[in-house]
Amino acid sequence: AKFVSQKISRTRWRPLPAAALQPPDVFATGSWDNEDNRVSIWSAGDLGNAGLNGEYHGEPHLLCDIQHNGDVMDMQFLDQERIVVASSTGTVTIFRHHQNNQTLSANHHWEKAHYHVDQDASCGGAACTGVVCNNPEIVTVGEDGRINLFRADQRDAVRTIDNADSSTLHAVTFLRTTEILTVNSIGQLKIWDLRQQRNEPSQIFSLAGDRVPLHCVDRHPNQQHIVATGGQDGMLSIWDIRQGTMPVSLLNAHEAEMWEVHFHPSDPDHLFTCSEDGSLWHWDTSTNVSEKPSFLHQGGRSTAYLSHSTINQSVVSAWLSSDPTKDRMEITNLIPNQTLSVNSLDVLGPCLVYGTDAEAIYVNRQLFA
Repeated sequence: AKFVSQKISRTRWRPLPAAALQPPDVFATGSWDNEDNRVSIWSAGDLGNAGLNGEYHGEPHLLCDIQHNGDVMDMQFLDQERIVVASSTGTVTIFRHHQNNQTLSANHHWEKAHYHVDQDASCGGAACTGVVCNNPEIVTVGEDGRINLFRADQRDAVRTIDNADSSTLHAVTFLRTTEILTVNSIGQLKIWDLRQQRNEPSQIFSLAGDRVPLHCVDRHPNQQHIVATGGQDGMLSIWDIRQGTMPVSLLNAHEAEMWEVHFHPSDPDHLFTCSEDGSLWHWDTSTNVSEKPSFLHQGGRSTAYLSHSTINQSVVSAWLSSDPTKDRMEITNLIPNQTLSVNSLDVLGPCLVYGTDAEAIYVNRQLFA
């Protein structure tokens, strides 16, 4: 734990280079609801000095930070050095982390990418609520129901869908390189094909009749038709976008708003959610595969002969079973003493980082210990 005297709204691991074997070591945070909000880059602490029981003593330390105008609503690394930050003022900024002298500088910004009345009005900015990157492309969504497609090296938006939604868009993610998914404040999940010139979604899914606002969305890293969302009521919804327009399963989770949901990027049998109620849950569908051959295929304990991919396929389908929690899922709250809202989390390799309204950031290096 590291107390940082500001409320943390977002935490993100810096991506590792493709061939890297070491665990992630640097992460970024953004703050909100402070007099002076900041984007900060941290070193996760000294990996070298593990104690006798393998616990680490190095706490995170600040490498550099920079002032940020407005609340940090969302952030994502574009590459090893650049990070895209969404502001409550509607502006989207790319900051560059200069690793040689540990400084941050504003590299590029799109002033009022989101706005209510018109872009030039002095006070017309609308919060940019979500950003997702697929270098060099950056997609942003906002309170104004607008979707922007930017390119990191271009001044103007490549594409803007002005009235994409009549309600607030809360989050966005790539489904594949040309398709994005958005979630909104009336419980809808929409797919947009960026190749199409039309300004309508190609598909709309919704929570049956409830209109519960959805706050977060993540796509399964290997099986792109599996999507997880979370919202106002703290429920975790799993969707199969190949079929139907409603979630495959609704899982009772948190007692208040769910702020973020993330599949583990390299081990998607594991999913993580965090909430306003001060909890952070680890959902594990990988349990005891070998002892449950019944749902792999009929015929006793012959799982040893299954190829790796078959096991992956079958376990993944645990997310899509009508009740994944039935004897297939372990759920652990990683924060036993709940405090204030856990606003953000990120997972990479064996490491978890999360940030809270209690003005603290936490790093867990042994998720699967």
